[in-house]
Amino acid sequence: MDSGGRDKPIYRRVLLKISGEALQGDQSGGIHPEVVRYIAGEIKSVVDLGVQIAVVIGGGNIFRGLQASAEGMDRVAADQMGMLATVINALALQDYLERQGIITRVMSAIQIEAVAEPFILRRAVRHLEKDRVVIFASGTGNPFFTTDTAAALRATEIKAELLLKGTKVEGVYSADPEKDTKAVLYKELTYMKVIQNELGVMDLTAVTISKDNNIPIRVFNIRTPGNLRKIVMGEEVGTMVGE
Repeated sequence: MDSGGRDKPIYRRVLLKISGEALQGDQSGGIHPEVVRYIAGEIKSVVDLGVQIAVVIGGGNIFRGLQASAEGMDRVAADQMGMLATVINALALQDYLERQGIITRVMSAIQIEAVAEPFILRRAVRHLEKDRVVIFASGTGNPFFTTDTAAALRATEIKAELLLKGTKVEGVYSADPEKDTKAVLYKELTYMKVIQNELGVMDLTAVTISKDNNIPIRVFNIRTPGNLRKIVMGEEVGTMVGE
């Protein structure tokens, strides 16, 4: 579907999942201020349309719990450190959003009340109804779960109409496009094909949660200016995963 001159968004409430690595830009790690400013601007472009948007952000640019666990660290401790890394990223994004005049709330699944509100579903929904951007930090608050799973869970809880997965490629391919020049970009996929073929859209738990609650997933290149706005306006950008 093309927006075809449409002047109103087709979605009222969406959830955007971005990785921690998205915030590092071309650096080897950490937070790149210009990249965060750019992402904040993309989010603002849909807020200005009247779309309610929540964000789940990863922490891989600061600390990767799974990698640390593989190198001998206790998995629970490693995942807890990863959760704290997402709080740092959430606070950075909040700062740049509020510099652009967007009222923002960071809600953490682990209690860290000096810098973030505790996650309370009804309060989160109320923030969205007041057109505030809500950034969900600390994943699900539990070890052994990824921020992809947290995104699917939060999207279900807030009754988002669409789960957006912002990546550095155009969508879901038949193979790694950076390694295989013959990789084909899928425009549409079913949940079951993603699960059966392990296509790496999101982790399988996240895809299963989305399938069980009938929340479509759109995978797109967040590095392309305007993509987020195009999607909420109904344009076919990236790959749509659904029934």
